[in-house]
Amino acid sequence: MFLLGTLVNGLLIIIGVIIGKLLNRIPESMRTTVMYAIGLSVIVLGLQMGLKSENFLIVIISLVMGAVFGELMQLEEKLNQLGLWLERKVGSVGSTGKGSIAEGFVTATLIFVIGAMAIIGALDSGIRGDHDVLYTKGLIDGFTSIILTTTLGVGVIFSAIPVMLYQGIIALFATQINTLIPQALMDQFIVEMTATGGVMIFAIGLNLTGLVKIKVANLLPAIAVTGIIVTILYLYNLYL
Repeated sequence: MFLLGTLVNGLLIIIGVIIGKLLNRIPESMRTTVMYAIGLSVIVLGLQMGLKSENFLIVIISLVMGAVFGELMQLEEKLNQLGLWLERKVGSVGSTGKGSIAEGFVTATLIFVIGAMAIIGALDSGIRGDHDVLYTKGLIDGFTSIILTTTLGVGVIFSAIPVMLYQGIIALFATQINTLIPQALMDQFIVEMTATGGVMIFAIGLNLTGLVKIKVANLLPAIAVTGIIVTILYLYNLYL
């Protein structure tokens, strides 16, 4: 079953949120310190990912162009609107001292979706029926969702939906992707996509610490731009 890894990943996020909800008696001062700890950890993770680039100029151009497209499409605003819609449907948890459902949904979605493990794991599931990468990602996402839920609230649970859709679509078309895209091109894309995503993860960490407020969702088109640039460079080198 090629969707098994994706379903397990989503289920572990949900279980993590439930456990996090049971731990909601954490004092406010401890919750604040934990949030800073999460933010700092995410910053370091993003930095490690960003340094994997083999051509950082690709990352810079991708982020700049992605920011332009993201601002034009107002992706951050649309994601927040979706989160606010969910909030109206199930009720806000802001009164408990934690973040809103919208904040938890957007932050968790960005953390769980951005990164190479989602793509590599979904491809492995769809092509070889090997779900090990997504099982590992699911465990990481599950533990992360526990901590995020204690600080941002139950909105984190809704991030399981875009995670399963995103990974499920990749797994569904994995065979076609593997046939159409040369392995060398895919490997190069994953490296630069990881670095580009790492910068976004770094920005999420800054947001979690409260130092700045970067519209990270508006940077998401940078992933597509990275794919376009890498493809152009691959074809140029191939036919040079």
